[in-house]
Amino acid sequence: MIKVKSRGNETAEQMLRRFKKMCEKEGLTKDIKRVAYYEKPSEKKRRRGSRKGGMGLGMGGSGGSSSGPRPSR
Repeated sequence: MIKVKSRGNETAEQMLRRFKKMCEKEGLTKDIKRVAYYEKPSEKKRRRGSRKGGMGLGMGGSGGSSSGPRPSR
């Protein structure tokens, strides 16, 4: 649990700004956005697979097996 205590003559806006930064560091805001709506298991797998950086579907068709540009006819 994240707690923010007032520092001397700190305003409420400054405390709120510190709280938001702490939430960002903990990854709380990302987690809240991620669980804000239901994501199907197949979509989760697709999202995780796209992070790995491989050639995904729809990127060239054959998976990038060519060694360079196509030869001209």
